[in-house]
Amino acid sequence: MLSLQIGPLALPTGLVLLIVSLCVAYGVAHWLQRRRQMPDAGPLVSDMLIAGLLAARLAFVLRWHEQYLAAPWSIINIRDGGFLAPAGIACALLVAAWRCRRPAMAAARRPLALSVASGALAWGVLSAGLGLAYDKPTALPAVALQTVDGAPTTLAALAGGKPMVVNLWASWCPPCRREMPVLAAAQKAHAGIAFVYANQREDAVAIHAFLAPAGLALRNVVLDSEAALGKAAGSSALPTTLFYDAQGRLVDTHLGELSDASLASKLQKIADPAS
Repeated sequence: MLSLQIGPLALPTGLVLLIVSLCVAYGVAHWLQRRRQMPDAGPLVSDMLIAGLLAARLAFVLRWHEQYLAAPWSIINIRDGGFLAPAGIACALLVAAWRCRRPAMAAARRPLALSVASGALAWGVLSAGLGLAYDKPTALPAVALQTVDGAPTTLAALAGGKPMVVNLWASWCPPCRREMPVLAAAQKAHAGIAFVYANQREDAVAIHAFLAPAGLALRNVVLDSEAALGKAAGSSALPTTLFYDAQGRLVDTHLGELSDASLASKLQKIADPAS
């Protein structure tokens, strides 16, 4: 399951899990302070969170600096999902160790450890629960699609044995429109990867009305009139992008707008080294 529907909002599952886990960590810190008269670990949890997010973003930007140098303003556009979690976790733990190193902070070590452990446990339990409740698709969905010319097709036929990127989009979706030039450029640069643009619930007239004025020359634009691919992927959010290897296995996903850097990081996982 890639997204959770909360009222009119479709939020990435990972973001929802992070928010819930943080609430648990802060809740435990507050409870320990009120009921056990321990030092308040909430500010330390906040310091770890801020340092971890900054480090994860900085590490990602440094890793894909060439893409960001071409558009420096995009460094602050964290909507592209560009974070390296290991770097963020390592930095957060270093901040905790540094802040608690002094004898005067000895009393804060236990509530901080309990708060962080509770948040991590909540993340693990919820992740496992969602994994059991919703089967994660691992192969190409056998969904009947249609080309803009009206011919029937499938993802397997469009892939042709290549790694494949499947972008779920709609012309009324602003982030879909903004990321389309990034995808179009990648399609032109990576002949060894099949790019498929699966429009959700629109007709060929609406698609042409968007693509023609935008000057986008895209291959493999198809109609998914029942949004079957979104249902198969467990995502009601647009845009959603799915990344499959040459064997048709789902390797990675991305919810929201792609940047040059975030797309490059995903393509690296599916690209054939021999191509």
